[in-house]
This record gives sequence, structure tokens and C-alpha cells, in this order.
Amino acid sequence: MAPPATSFASSLSDARPVSFWLDDPARPAPLPALSGDERCDLAVVGGGYSGLWTALLAKERDPGRDVVLIEGREIGWAASGRNGGFCAASLTHGLANGLSRWPDEIRTLEALGERNLDAIERAVATYAIDCDFRRTGAIDVATEPHHVAEIEEAYEVAGRLGLDGSQLLDQDAMRAEVNSPTFLGGLWDRRGTAMVNPAGLVWGLKRACLDLGVRIHENTRALDLAPSGTGMAVRTPRGRVFAAEVALGTNVFPSLVRRVRPYIVPVYDYALMTEPLSARQLDDIGWRGGQGLGDVANQFHYFRMTADHRILWGGYDAIYPYGGRLSAGLDHRRETYLKLAEHFFRCFPQLEGVRFSHAWGGAIDTCSRFSAFFGTAHGGRVAYAAGYTGLGVGATRFGAEVMLDLLSGRPTERTELEMVRGKPLPFPPEPFAWAGIGITKWSLARADAQGGRRNLWLRAMDRIGLGFDS
Repeated sequence: MAPPATSFASSLSDARPVSFWLDDPARPAPLPALSGDERCDLAVVGGGYSGLWTALLAKERDPGRDVVLIEGREIGWAASGRNGGFCAASLTHGLANGLSRWPDEIRTLEALGERNLDAIERAVATYAIDCDFRRTGAIDVATEPHHVAEIEEAYEVAGRLGLDGSQLLDQDAMRAEVNSPTFLGGLWDRRGTAMVNPAGLVWGLKRACLDLGVRIHENTRALDLAPSGTGMAVRTPRGRVFAAEVALGTNVFPSLVRRVRPYIVPVYDYALMTEPLSARQLDDIGWRGGQGLGDVANQFHYFRMTADHRILWGGYDAIYPYGGRLSAGLDHRRETYLKLAEHFFRCFPQLEGVRFSHAWGGAIDTCSRFSAFFGTAHGGRVAYAAGYTGLGVGATRFGAEVMLDLLSGRPTERTELEMVRGKPLPFPPEPFAWAGIGITKWSLARADAQGGRRNLWLRAMDRIGLGFDS
């Protein structure tokens, strides 16, 4: 039985309004902002995972390549430093989404995703990145009877495709892994996800880039992008970066290539972090394997255990701001925090009395196909990747490879993919985007309450390729 509503507010009373991962005394100091003009072979815009992987891989491919990276604030301050730390192999936001959109190349996409995660694991070891990388896998958890049928079907589909590595868990087996009275079963992908400290990963990538000779300027906002001779110029408040080529890893922030902007909308996501659990509390819930968990509802929660035995609990609410306008005022939302706390204690009533140490939120980028899209501009001198929809911790490395492939102008296995060559459907202008997203959210909540049955609106969205399922 969950605690009374008054205790939800009490559990949050001491929560710091900042990402737990970034609230770390080991946080590196920012590097100096750009002052004056610089010239380089490759300019990278954006200091999250996308930009850092691009800079790192560019130097690995050609150590002599001169690379400059600029970041509008501090490295990792946005989504890369505040996410749940699920580093997934999937490049398509899950097998079901990938299979529905690219059935002819799904096996290739799955294989590329596994190779990408393997490469991240090697990079963490090679560059001695301190990010608590643990390849525990992740479990899709059934919390309603119709979810059990859904995970059984997903298991069978993976088997038919020859994708092994998953284990179907009945109620007893699921609760033996993690004990909650709400859990009815699970599907454990044992190798397809690593759990990481996301800020540790982004700071480690920053250090690795510097060690390889990448020049990084923080607190340097890119204002615009324009041709300059045979190359490009990125204008900032105190200087310009002249480069033969440019890679854009700006994700949720307005793209310097304007025609990309209609493909992306921001959605605000929120998370809580508990205080460290006691030995008795750990015994009550089990969770000795450290797997990442997520329920399979449309409005889902994601949750995981940290190295110091805290539980991160996030998701469910997804807030779209009218007009897609980013606002620091939406980074915190008390009604969402209270809702998340209520759902946490419903899932783990045996943890009554646990308090939350941190509560935070922020915008992530999403596109209509829920996985990244790619492209070039300015005659192939500029490449971009965006639209990761919350699953970018791992997939951004693949996106970096794609951007570098596209800039090279040489076809590769990656650039020949339909996923890479195609684009998602753009979002409509306002007020249609606001109305459509609102109707979709209402419909998804209704489907959750009605045994997963999708109404006419959701079925229509499925047919036109806007099949919202999360």
C-alpha cells in the first residue's frame, strides 16, 4: 500500500533542483570561450555526446585532422548530463519501432547497434573513462495483464528474426530480479544495454578529445552558419570558426540549418533520485543485477540503480511547450515531481519513508519516427544528426560515424541504409502541432487505461508513419 498523498510532498522536501549526475564536486571547470577567429579542418557545434563522439572519432580516423568544438554553455550541461544513463544498442528506439519502419534492414540495424555498443565499451576502457559502465542489460517490465502478452509477442518476434540474447521472465522470475508487487513479468535483453553515469561519460569524452588534440571552447554559442570561400564559417559572439567542414550536434536546440527545424520538437522529461538505500531496503527489493528497467506502458517510467544504491525514477509525463519554445521555466515542474513520487511508492511500497535527494528535468529532442535522422547541407560541407528521442546515450556514437561518413562523400554501409537516406515526416505548424500532440497524449493515456487498445486517432497516426508508442 502506497503512502498517503501528504507524504509525497514530504519525500521531496529536501530534493535539490539539479541533475544528480551534474551535482558532483568532480565536475571539470569550463574551458575558455572563443575569443577571436580560429581556422580548422572540422568544426563541431555542440558539446554533448553527439559533438564529442564526432570530434573523438574524427581524430581517431585522422590524427592530423585539426578539430575545433564549440559549446554554448558547459560540456554536458543539457540532455547528455541529465539523462537516465541507459546506453542502449538499439539505433531505432527499440526493435518494434525499427521493424515497423525498416523491416528489410532491421537485422543489419540490430547488428550495427550491437557493434556500436561494443565500440563504446572499448572506448570507455581505452580512454579510462570513469563512468561506472556496466553491461547489465535492461528489462521491459509488464505491469498490466495486456503487457504480458505484449512482451511475449516481442520475444517471439525477436526469435523469428534470429535475434537472441533475450530472456522472458514470468511473474516469479521477474520479482526474483526486482521485487515489486506491480510486476507481472519481464523481457530481459541481457546484453543490449549498459548502465552508465551519464555525466561521467560526457566528461570522460571531453578529456579524451583534449588528449587527442581537439580544441574545445565552452560558453561559446554558435549564432549562424554561412559559406566562406571553399568552406564554412560559424559565427559566435566573440569570433568566428572557419572550417572546411562542419558537424552539427545541436539536437534539441534550433538547428543552424533552418530546413531541419520542422523535423524536431522539444519534449520535457523529468526524473527523481532517491537517497542511498539501506541494506535492509536493498534486501526488500533485490535488484542485485543492476539492470535498467522500464515499464511497457505508453506513458512509461524508466528506472535504475546507481553505484551508491540510489534509485533514479523518471519518465511518464512528457511536456510539449506551445510553439516548441525552449524555456528554463519548464526545467522543473512540481506537479510532475509529485506524480512521479506517487508512482514510485506505488511500485515500491516497501520503501515507504525513502526521500528524494534530487529532482530535475529538461528538454530532449524528438522526431516523428523516434530515432535519429541525418543529412547534409551547403554542398556536403555540413552534416547533421538529430532526433534521438531520449535514446541518444549510445546511438549518438553511431550518429557521429554517419556524419563523418557523409562529410567524406564516400558511400559506406551506414550511408547506404534506408534509415540514413530517409527523413521523418515534419511536424505541422502551430496550432496544429499543439493540438495533435495533445490529442495523441490523451489517446495514449486512454490506451493505457483500456488494455492497450489504440483508438481511431492512434491507428490513423500509425498508418501515416506518426505511430506514437512512447
